[in-house]
Amino acid sequence: MWRFFVSRLGSALLVLLVLTVVVFTLTRIIPSDPAVVYAGPKAPPEELERIRERLGFDRPLPVQYLSYLGGLLTGDWGDSLSTRRPVLMEFAVRLPATLELLVAAMVLALLLGVVLGVIAARRPGGLTDGVIRFLAIGGISMPAFWLGLLLQVVFVGWLGILPATGQFSKELAYISPVTPVTGFALFDAMITGNVVALSDGVAHLILPAITLAAYPAGLIARMTRASMLEVQSQDYIFTAQAYGLRQRLIRWRLALRNALPPTLTVTGLSAAYALTGTFFVEVVFNWPGIGQFAVNAMLSVDYPSILAITMLGAVGYLLANLLVDLAQARIDPRIRISASRPRRTRMRTPEGSLTA
Repeated sequence: MWRFFVSRLGSALLVLLVLTVVVFTLTRIIPSDPAVVYAGPKAPPEELERIRERLGFDRPLPVQYLSYLGGLLTGDWGDSLSTRRPVLMEFAVRLPATLELLVAAMVLALLLGVVLGVIAARRPGGLTDGVIRFLAIGGISMPAFWLGLLLQVVFVGWLGILPATGQFSKELAYISPVTPVTGFALFDAMITGNVVALSDGVAHLILPAITLAAYPAGLIARMTRASMLEVQSQDYIFTAQAYGLRQRLIRWRLALRNALPPTLTVTGLSAAYALTGTFFVEVVFNWPGIGQFAVNAMLSVDYPSILAITMLGAVGYLLANLLVDLAQARIDPRIRISASRPRRTRMRTPEGSLTA
């Protein structure tokens, strides 16, 4: 298992290194002057030249890249040109809200997708299967910003049962403020026993979590259904049925366990996609996370912030894939055995072939 983990981690670090080169080069060829963004369009030329020298933009690109790479390794991700604050400080303030939304959405998507996929695989081609496939395709196809606006119209405008935007109500700061402990507002409200803030935060979380969970839930449901249909046609399933085991036990314990590896792969990719897809959701619901900061950075061509946000998404994507690989290897030992087993090569000799 350790050899499997080290090999996957090495591959992820190599991909991350190549990505730093690509992203750094692309941000530097954008036709925009970061000194103008930092000082304003009316700054005198002497001031702009002094800012370029202070920020290091007057040096050759290879030197700038090595300096940027060294900053990444030492925890210096640069200062935002728009807010004049360290990028990591901006992340520390905004990332907990994004992670709370992401975790809630992925838990909802995983539970809903797996359950719907198993139910759809019971009678393929039936009415229930058709309805679930229709919902799954709708969740995959509908843009997140459109679904968010639609949910706001229905649950806020028509029914009036859920709040429209924000993480908490504005009056909560005066009625029952959240005591910061870990930086995760909902978790802090729960561990401090602030029931009023917890219920208000959950009410604000429902609509953005559903919006963000629609796409991964559709993918997980379709993959679970396809994997269950393949597993249900295997011989050991018929053997279990012949032994008289209950269908519910066969379906939810035996078949689902063997159908999970492809579902876990889709889940990991969906979680990585949701990390960047949450930007649209945060803008629609005015969620105080990374999304608002990312949009402002892109509009103002904030080089350090754009690089940091891209690297954050890449790290999240690679971490999700690494966790999925480890979970698959834990569920199916054949994966880690085949990955750690030395490859057999065939050498051609005058007497014939020799396997090494």
